Order: sequence, then C-alpha cells, then structure tokens
Amino acid sequence: MKLLTLTAVELGKKIKSGEVTVEEATKAALEAIKAKEDKVHSFVTIDEEGALNRAKEVQKLIDDGTLTGPLAGVPVAIKDNLCTKGIVTTCSSKILENFVPTYTAEAVINLEKAGAVIIGKTNMDEFAMGSTTETSAYGVTKNPWNTEHVPGGSSGGSCAAVAAEECFYALGSDTGGSIRQPSSFCGVTGIKPTYGTVSRYGLIAYGSSLDQIGPVAKDVTDCATILEIITSYDKKDSTSVQRDDTDFTSALVDDVKGMKIGIPRDYLGEGLDPEVKEAILAAAKALEEKGAIVEEFDLSLVEYAIPAYYVIAAAEASSNLARFDGVKYGYRTKEYEGLHNMYKKSRSEGFGAEVKRRIMLGSFVLSSGYYDAYYLKALRTKALIKQAFDKAFEKYDVILGPAAPTTAPKLGESLSDPLKMYLGDVYTVSVNLAGLPGISLPCGLDSKGLPIGLQIIGDCFKEKNIIRAAYAYEQTREYKHSPVAEN
Repeated sequence: MKLLTLTAVELGKKIKSGEVTVEEATKAALEAIKAKEDKVHSFVTIDEEGALNRAKEVQKLIDDGTLTGPLAGVPVAIKDNLCTKGIVTTCSSKILENFVPTYTAEAVINLEKAGAVIIGKTNMDEFAMGSTTETSAYGVTKNPWNTEHVPGGSSGGSCAAVAAEECFYALGSDTGGSIRQPSSFCGVTGIKPTYGTVSRYGLIAYGSSLDQIGPVAKDVTDCATILEIITSYDKKDSTSVQRDDTDFTSALVDDVKGMKIGIPRDYLGEGLDPEVKEAILAAAKALEEKGAIVEEFDLSLVEYAIPAYYVIAAAEASSNLARFDGVKYGYRTKEYEGLHNMYKKSRSEGFGAEVKRRIMLGSFVLSSGYYDAYYLKALRTKALIKQAFDKAFEKYDVILGPAAPTTAPKLGESLSDPLKMYLGDVYTVSVNLAGLPGISLPCGLDSKGLPIGLQIIGDCFKEKNIIRAAYAYEQTREYKHSPVAEN
C-alpha cells in the first residue's frame, strides 16, 4: 500500500485501527520528500529528528486513548510564515534566515493538540508577497504537474507538497488568494475561512485586515476536518471571533437540491482563458444536474477589487514590516556607520525586490498628501465591495467562479511583468476585502495537462454552504494525482 496516496482522514483511520503506525507514516513522508524535493522544492526546512521523536510521543498517546481525533498521528507541513517554537521560521526571506521563534502559532498548537506531526516548513513567496512562489530567497518551488510551470503563490510550497504527495496535508495563509490560487494551479483543495475564524496569533503579518490561515489537502473532507481542528476563539488575537457553528464536517453531504448558486457575469468576461471558462461552466452544470438552481448575475465593482486590494495590502505591509530593522532579531548587515545606516543596509540587503516594491508603494499611499487620495479611497471601495457581496448573498447561497483566469504560467513569465501577476488575483482578492470564506477545488485539466480550479464563495460565517457545494461537486469526479506524485 502506498501510504502517501491516502487522504489525511483515511490515514488517520488506519492509524487508529492499528494498520499503520505514526512512525511508519512519518518515515513514508520523509522518504517521499527525499525522493521528490530535487524536482519540486516545496520545503525550506525539514525537521526529520523532531518529526520522528514526535511520532513516538503521539503513538503512545493514541495507544493509551488520550488522542482519539480523526487526524491524530497524521504528518503535516506548515507554511514558513507560521511561527513554530524551536524550528526556524524564515518567511522565505533573508532577513529572517536565522529566526527561531520562542512560541508557536495558535493554529499550529491546535493541530498539535489533535496529534499532528510537523515534518517541516514549506517554501513561499517572500513575506507572502507574490503569486508564483518565485520571490522566495531560498529558491523557486515548481509545479508537480509540470516542473516548468509555477505552483502559484504565496502558499505554493504547501500546495506543491500536497500535490507531489510529500505530505498528507498542509497549512497555508491567504491574504488575497494565497491558498486558493496555488490550490487551483496544483490541483488540490484549499479553504480560506471567514476572517476571524482561525487565530492569526503567530502568523507573521503581511496585511493584518486581510490575512487568514487555512488548510490545503487532497479533498473537501480533509479540508473540513482540518478547519474544524484549527478553528478556535483566541483572546491573543483581537480580531478572533467566538463561534459555535464550527462542526464543518457536518456539511459533508452530497445534497445541493434547491441550493441557489450565482455566477457573476463579470467573472466570465475578458481575460478568462476559454478552457478555464469551459471547465467552470461544466462544474456549474454538474451541480445543476444535482438539483441546484444556477443563475448568472452582475456583481458590480469587480474591476476596482485589484487596485483597492493592492493599496490596502501594501499600506499594511509597510507598517507591519517596519519591525524588521536588524535591531532585535533577524538579519543585520555586517558593516555600517551609525544607527540609520544600519537600518538602511540591513533592510536593503535583507528584503527582496517584490517586498521592497510593496513597502515603497505602501509608504507612498500612507504619506501625507496621498493618504486621502489613495488609502482612504481604497477603504471606501472595500466597504462598497462588501455591500455588493451582501446584496448578492441575499439572493444566492454561494457564488461560483474560477480561482484564477488561467492555468499555471511558466516559470519566469510573471516576475518580468509584476502588473500582469497582480491582475491574476482578480477572482480572489475581493473575498479577502469582504472577509468572506472561499474554497478552491480541482475541476479538470487544460489541453496542456495543467489543473483548473473551481472557486466557491460563501457569505460570512457560512463555510458550511461552500463545503456542502464543493463536496457535492467533488462526488462527480475522481481525484487525479500529479505526475510527480505518481513517480
């Protein structure tokens, strides 16, 4: 039996029944990483010793009945912007190359309480800024479906690791589509929950009003199960929301009879690859055949989502990244004259080009004279986008569309044209601006054999609607393993 072909929930059952030990599962994941990392480069750090020690601990707790959850003993990979006590956390940046946190992110603690075994930290766009996982200071991650193409970003390492079957599931973070877009490119499933559902404590901030942690896995069942575990109210995070409807696995029912699904006409227009459009409409038809009511409608303000998002995200980034100054932790330049020169040189040498671009853009839109013209206008636009979604959700249970306008571009294509890369987020950023939940799951392959992702968006705190619709659609097709996973 090839262990890595199992979903996380399937492996959890086998561990519980005694068919597989936690150590066997952990060793299988570590061996898969050794065999495939040269091709894919999903990981920045692999904690082999820590993972094997933890596997023994978890096995004892399963044997004595302490751990009984569905994912006890299942190995997981963590995106490298989530703090892990004792394990290097770099945000894929030179400025944090030696940073070992003294605490662990709340979402990761919740996984550990459920018996997770952390095998390593996944590669990402530096400080989560990018859509291709090419801005990492530690090298480029490649798409397991075709290693000449990008895996998407910024959670490209997490999505590639799941697609290449180097781990059973992973955690990512989503600021403007950073879970959903790489999930689409890598042919895996990823959920961005409602803002405030998962604690952001221990997530190294990019855009604090937009960031949200979520799961990446092979199927909807895994994602719902993981989300149930990592969701918790946390008083250490001032934006955390107390919820009592977090039994997400209860929505795993193959029934969409009477469910109202809206498809924005704006999402099917100019810029959308014809093959992606065809796959999305075929998925809508499959749900319609199961009894859902599918309609097209006009969702206004779509063209304003990208500019509003990049103004707000860059402004928050310039503020959040001011803490990386070479004084307290992280990289410090070797030669400098005086304090100001040390700041300048440490930041110039420590940050990559994309991060510098966004810090400068953010500092500009927050500067006096431009604050009203750009930042305040972007915040007003954000409020209008939220109103447009509220209006749509008065009529529809979920909104359906693509996760990205194309399939994965070739390596090197996007970085040469940053504006084009930003425009690739057109279908995902408004979900973060409005704080909504969204899921991306595979809905076919294009003529080049690259995955296409279907995005389903729900109203705030209505994750169960998107899980139900996604699960029902998933029952109409089989999960396809990536070529790297099969080798």
